[in-house]
Amino acid sequence: MPGLYMLDYGAGNVRSLVNAVNHLGYDITFVKEPSDIALADKLIFPGVGDFGFAMRALRSKGYAEPLKAYIASGKPFMGICVGMQTLFEGSAESSEPGLGIIPGKTLLFDNSTKAVPHMGWNHTQLLKEQLDNGLEGGQAVNYNIDQDKVYYFVHSYCARYSDENKDWVLATTQYGDETFISAVQKGNVFATQFHPEKSGFAGLNLLKSFISGTGFVDEKTVICKPPVKLAQDTFTRRIIACLDVRANDSGDLVVTKGDQYDVRETEGGKDVRNLGKPVELAKRYFNEGADEITFLNITSFRNCPLADTPMLEVLKLTSKSVFVPLTIGGGIRDVTDPDGTVHPAFEVAGEYFRFGADKVSIGSDAVYCAEDFIASGGKKNGTTAIETIAEAYGSQAVVISVDPRRVYVQDPKDTPHSTVKNSIPGPNGEQYCWYQCTVKGGREGRDLDVIQLVTACEQLGAGEILLNCMDRDGTNSGFELELIDSVKKAVKIPVIASSGAGRVEDFVEVFEKTGVEAALAAGIFHRREVPLQNVKEFVKGSGVAVRPIDTTTL
Repeated sequence: MPGLYMLDYGAGNVRSLVNAVNHLGYDITFVKEPSDIALADKLIFPGVGDFGFAMRALRSKGYAEPLKAYIASGKPFMGICVGMQTLFEGSAESSEPGLGIIPGKTLLFDNSTKAVPHMGWNHTQLLKEQLDNGLEGGQAVNYNIDQDKVYYFVHSYCARYSDENKDWVLATTQYGDETFISAVQKGNVFATQFHPEKSGFAGLNLLKSFISGTGFVDEKTVICKPPVKLAQDTFTRRIIACLDVRANDSGDLVVTKGDQYDVRETEGGKDVRNLGKPVELAKRYFNEGADEITFLNITSFRNCPLADTPMLEVLKLTSKSVFVPLTIGGGIRDVTDPDGTVHPAFEVAGEYFRFGADKVSIGSDAVYCAEDFIASGGKKNGTTAIETIAEAYGSQAVVISVDPRRVYVQDPKDTPHSTVKNSIPGPNGEQYCWYQCTVKGGREGRDLDVIQLVTACEQLGAGEILLNCMDRDGTNSGFELELIDSVKKAVKIPVIASSGAGRVEDFVEVFEKTGVEAALAAGIFHRREVPLQNVKEFVKGSGVAVRPIDTTTL
């Protein structure tokens, strides 16, 4: 629509929001300078990452005062994630003051009983209702937020309901035993803590309501109520589809999967095993109910990701029709072009974010970062890929991909590394093993165990662990529960279980026995040996909360 603008202060992936707006049939104009804000008839302000970074960027670019003036003018405004948090007076995340429009400050979640960031799909509880005649020529107060749907959240800080801000609170959400504000509405102001552009068709319906509606709610037709404490939270476990992408011998990018990293056809080994085209397969998984999609870039281009035009194009095209979070892994590190130009890791990550990624997955470089961190006695130097990406885009944007393998010992005293008692004995009957971290696609082992790696990376600022197991990869024998359980107990950030899934029962088992936030699979989904839809239906039927397959219509 004419007059629809977006305020981008330079943090994270805004392409997804643009694509969502375009998918709904509308155009959106970027604010390029402070004076553009006053030109908007409707304004959307998305944000990710650090509150202080966002507020400093707003003020340094001269956006803060024009933004406050725009909101005061009564014209429709929508904030997303940090775009909502900046409306408050401040945040425990930073000493930087907020815009001060809503009373209160955002506070850090308590991570003593749950993972932080709050990352995944959750329900909302609407606190405002509208009388029947309230929609005549006006805007629906709930902006099509549906309590029966779930929406995608990714944040560590949240605003709390209080007597001072209760007239602003449109919806709350419960995570663990904490209730927080997940949407606000008052007059011309509407904002969500969750990401509508990453919340499937339910999120698109919300965006459509804001863009196509009048933006003016008749407050006299609205009834407010306080939040109700639930017996348990409504957070759901994620099922993630993973696509290993590489170029075949003809130069075309294909989704592939092999046995222990051998991705060529077994007969003759003449070409890369082709299980589908990346964009088409990603769209299929979105329609089948995948909660996230992960691309692992195993092409030669990963040696110079900024020149990786084919993979960037995959992200760009996928984000036009897939409205769930996208993660990209492979080559996320400081890189040097053939001409000697050095590109720091956060620049590489930034390029992927601009083309549609929401998170980047760091593999080998995370091992080197952890080794240096441990060798320094636990001192951060501020230059590692983990630190720089987390600082610029937020910890939730940094996923650590771990490729460990078993090293058996007769007795835990035989090694300085953290050991577990494994259900699968070693070649000489050993009952114990430690998990050795590897680099270079699993081809080189390091003197670093998995607990050392994940705890170091958590301290450096990583927001999530993607936990593989080389001994289980391609076996369809189930997840490595001992490994997953030990890592889940060692960190406070979310953990994704990977490697070994072969039956629908494996997903229920890993959720129930380890408490991980997500489980990932690849080959069994690609070959339809275990369809993704079947996994979601079985997990839900077993009593584990998962996001229902989205059948919302636009």
